Amino acid sequence: MSTDSKTPLLEARDITVRFGGLVAVDNVSATFMPGELVGIIGPNGAGKTTFFNAISGVTKPTSGRLDLRGRSLVGKAPHRFAANGLARTFQTPRTFGDMLVRDNIAFGLKFAGKRRREYILWGDEVGVPWVLRSADSILALIGLSAQADLPAAAITPSQQRLLEIGMALATRPKLLLLDEVAAGLTENEVEDMARLIRRLRDELDLTVVWIEHAVSTLLRHVERVIVLHQGRKIADDVPRTVIRNPEVIEAYLGDEMSENSEAEATA
Repeated sequence: MSTDSKTPLLEARDITVRFGGLVAVDNVSATFMPGELVGIIGPNGAGKTTFFNAISGVTKPTSGRLDLRGRSLVGKAPHRFAANGLARTFQTPRTFGDMLVRDNIAFGLKFAGKRRREYILWGDEVGVPWVLRSADSILALIGLSAQADLPAAAITPSQQRLLEIGMALATRPKLLLLDEVAAGLTENEVEDMARLIRRLRDELDLTVVWIEHAVSTLLRHVERVIVLHQGRKIADDVPRTVIRNPEVIEAYLGDEMSENSEAEATA
């Protein structure tokens, strides 16, 4: 890996987010290492998306520290997070509907994915995988080549989610945050999405952090899972340990779901 595997890529320490009298995220700490595939789960209102917003620059934490690739970024604008290798998707895909699918990817490459070149006038972009160097190669990676010349508004909801992932990849990230990318998908589409996420991590040397309500699917594919409840972190471990955690069972999974999840996680 290009980054020291013993050095955290992202370290969030004691992150708290308050909205008036509401504490949406309560003193949450989490460390994400290079190459990890980590899931974040929890009931509605647990603070998952607010935590994502805090660690991606969308929301300024009320308190806490955030180091991305060794640089403190608390309070910085989202584009500074992107410049340091962080990209994210949103629960509702944010694409440019009037632009062609290919041009959505090209936008990311032009405005967010620039990297210094080895030489002033020519030369390969330093440290950028070949597959992330053109819009067409990114579309092939995510399975949208056939839709390249369609307006983004004309493709299906599941393809919209893939396109947003492609736009995020166009920024050439080292850390990819995925916020419920399986929402609204069929069971087969959810499984296809999970396999794509794992392949992106493996082939692109990415750290991926994935929020999802499709808990069973997520637990089969991630290597570590963080559980939030009422804004607090109540678990952070490998899936088979987390689903046996009494606090997690009581707060979220329930006995029956925990048994089903354990059977799938160990299958």
